Amino acid sequence: MRVHLRRFGAAAALTAIAVGVAAAPVSAATRPGPLPAAVDDLHELGITGVQGYTRVDGVVSRARAGFGDLERGTPVPMDGWFRIGSNTKTYVAVVVLQLVGEGRLSLDDTVDRWLPGVVAGNGNDGRRITVRQLLQHTSGLYNYTRDMSGLFTEEGFREHRFDHWEDADLVALAMKHEPGFAPGTSWDYSNTNYILAGMVIEKATGRPWESEVRSRILRPLGLSETSAPGDRSTLPRPHAKAYQQWQPGGALSEVTQWNPSAASAAGAIVSTPSGVAKFWQALQDGRLLKPRQMAQMHETVLATTYQDFIPGGRYGLGIMYIPNRCGGYWAHGGDVPGVNNANGVSADGDRVAVLALTTQFADEEATRNVYQRANRLIDDVICGSD
Repeated sequence: MRVHLRRFGAAAALTAIAVGVAAAPVSAATRPGPLPAAVDDLHELGITGVQGYTRVDGVVSRARAGFGDLERGTPVPMDGWFRIGSNTKTYVAVVVLQLVGEGRLSLDDTVDRWLPGVVAGNGNDGRRITVRQLLQHTSGLYNYTRDMSGLFTEEGFREHRFDHWEDADLVALAMKHEPGFAPGTSWDYSNTNYILAGMVIEKATGRPWESEVRSRILRPLGLSETSAPGDRSTLPRPHAKAYQQWQPGGALSEVTQWNPSAASAAGAIVSTPSGVAKFWQALQDGRLLKPRQMAQMHETVLATTYQDFIPGGRYGLGIMYIPNRCGGYWAHGGDVPGVNNANGVSADGDRVAVLALTTQFADEEATRNVYQRANRLIDDVICGSD
């Protein structure tokens, strides 16, 4: 769930709202199954608005709990738009792998082959880093989001939430730091990898990564509810408002509007729970990649720095393998200010679950409780809840 961007951001008045809201929760579901109880439980754990979607062997279930707007007390939409965060990386990896299948680039190409001189300085060397290492987070490059002040404090978010960022500027933030390890020798999650992957797509095709995602994935699959919004800081309607807790035990601040250029190819896409589910099923049932590229996507390495959080978790090319009680499933969660995206899909694509959670906690225990409950739903969907 928290394979993440970890807060992007800021400038406009925020509405501070206490975590405990004295109003009756709004809950609804389309059919029985494990989803209704899960969304209710997640709302009880403090998530302001929960949207859920599952598809199990062709049977669809939708459920919601909580509020789309805390101040007004309006219900969360049943299948509203939200920012999918780092799940964007899977879409970007698909485009790169399609280009590989067409012979237009190679996973063994160096970054410098496509972006000469962009990865340089302070021990960074694009001549030693491959496209495969970008997609698999084995490049060693510093994660640029750690240097974005607008992601970690309410004051910083207020000041920078509407800032426009060029991809080159995001990479430049990372180049101020030495790499964490030599390319290919370890694993650590870095959003910088996917900013560069988006830049490689543009160099190889002559079109921005967003255009390639649209023409190669969204249009063929009929995913009209999914888009890369560029600088647009608002969401289509209907959508739930997003809320961020900046300090443990603190109030929630409304953070819905935000310029996603700060995330770009690392996390800018907007969709709905059903739209995300359709993408995952199409990917796993073979509609997006040739068999060779599917196999390359699923070649995993141990997600070293995530073992305390996801024991046994492994990372492929823009996709994560998470062990569970019936073997495991494929996923890529994500978060941006105020929003979490949790998902999971079976190997054959027949079983999929997606949750959109419109609250981000600063409290580690609260975050852990939410993750565990979301993960239990995904396990029940993938394995069966009997």
